[in-house]
Amino acid sequence: MSGSRTQFYLDKQNAKFKGVCSGIADYTGVDITLVRVAMVVLAFATSGWIILGYFATAWLAPKKPTGLYDTPDDAKFWQGVRSNPKRSTAEVRSKFRDIDRRLADIETHYTSRSSNSLAAEIDSLR
Repeated sequence: MSGSRTQFYLDKQNAKFKGVCSGIADYTGVDITLVRVAMVVLAFATSGWIILGYFATAWLAPKKPTGLYDTPDDAKFWQGVRSNPKRSTAEVRSKFRDIDRRLADIETHYTSRSSNSLAAEIDSLR
């Protein structure tokens, strides 16, 4: 991978014009249509100053590298990390705790079953 998953990129694949709105949508996880509508509303509200910012962003921001995310779930995860890193860390810890608990349950089940069958085998040998 040649890029950082927490950096802002222009999303040329989903772009209508320069990829700024689609990059914002990808970065924040907000629907692309809402970002585009907000951009138009801001263009009128700021008397066109947002358009200058749009072109500056299009000129300065790097293009999104191909293969940045492996799956759509991966993209959603990184959008969550960008919006709230502490919550994302807590979610990962919670998933690991759940995996650890399930693994402990499997170990308990396997060892209890093995000891019962081993005891039955020993009793049958007597």
